[in-house]
Amino acid sequence: MNIRRLAAGAAVTAVLVGACSSNGGGASAGAASGGAAAGNCTVGMSWNNYQEERWAKWDEPAIKAALAAAGAEYLSNDAKSSAATQATNIDQLISQGAKVLIVLAQDGTAIKPAVKSATDQGIPVIGYDRLIEDPKALYITFDNKGVGKMQAEAVMKAVPKGNYVIIKGNKADANADFLRSGMTEAGIPADAASATGDIKIVGETYTNDWKPALAQTEMEQFLTANQNKVDAVLSENDGMAGGVIAALKAQGLNGKVAVSGQDGDKAALNNVALGNQTVDVWKDARELGKAAGEAAVQLCNGTTVDKVAGTAPFTTPGNNTVSSIIIAPHPMTKDTLQTVIDAGWITKADLCKDVPAATAPAACK
Repeated sequence: MNIRRLAAGAAVTAVLVGACSSNGGGASAGAASGGAAAGNCTVGMSWNNYQEERWAKWDEPAIKAALAAAGAEYLSNDAKSSAATQATNIDQLISQGAKVLIVLAQDGTAIKPAVKSATDQGIPVIGYDRLIEDPKALYITFDNKGVGKMQAEAVMKAVPKGNYVIIKGNKADANADFLRSGMTEAGIPADAASATGDIKIVGETYTNDWKPALAQTEMEQFLTANQNKVDAVLSENDGMAGGVIAALKAQGLNGKVAVSGQDGDKAALNNVALGNQTVDVWKDARELGKAAGEAAVQLCNGTTVDKVAGTAPFTTPGNNTVSSIIIAPHPMTKDTLQTVIDAGWITKADLCKDVPAATAPAACK
């Protein structure tokens, strides 16, 4: 099991991440001001799958930096996509002295008993980026319904009519349905049966664990079933979009079929610049990690979840009311890519790798 403790050098990281995240997110800039009292605070982070690019590159450094600024200690472990392992991992973090838990849930339902056990022991829990249907858990995430709406709006602008495929994420993750509901709000039919206008849904599926390889297989099957007559693909994240684009490339359709994604992965942003991906909804994970770290410090200092700075009530699909911090995302298309360069999210060299001069967006010129 991979246990990482906060290094002394994280104080330097705090300065760097803080400078990059000056526009805040949900928590107030002074949320970690109780630093002296946080000296006895140990925060345990349970990752569902630490192998994904985003967690190690952006989220974890921002969480560590916020905790370091307040003198708090960081512990973490990795469930490697196993809900059963994650439940055990939470128990281990508690046994190691965690006073607050941040949980990126592999399965929002399966994790509920472990979360209840923690809160029953007086240990506050933050549901990180994925909903946990427990009124006692603080929910910190991006506007996932808004992400789905932005994806759909950008793709419909590029392809206002035609055959659409929808590649959704893990069925056990509430975000998959939040994203899909945002697409419906934007004007995408709720299902194939209700598609009576210009947009026809010719394939829709959940993708176990958001796996890119599975998304590629799913896309290959949808292409075969529709004799390659697919005009647009609403992929709910960048990893799966990569799998979709690989399937399209094999048929010579990359750049001809509109594709969505989210997360701001380096490869996906490069695909936007190349023309293989229509939109990548960028979620500045530094803001999310900073908000979670600052909230954890407040909870360590005795603040109740509903009094954490920047929170607001959120009604869940299960009709629970949870305290939440919701951070705004930003759609990146060819026209707006300069934003991620200016934010220090990606270098121009990485964004514009292999982009032909004749088709290069303004950010690559």
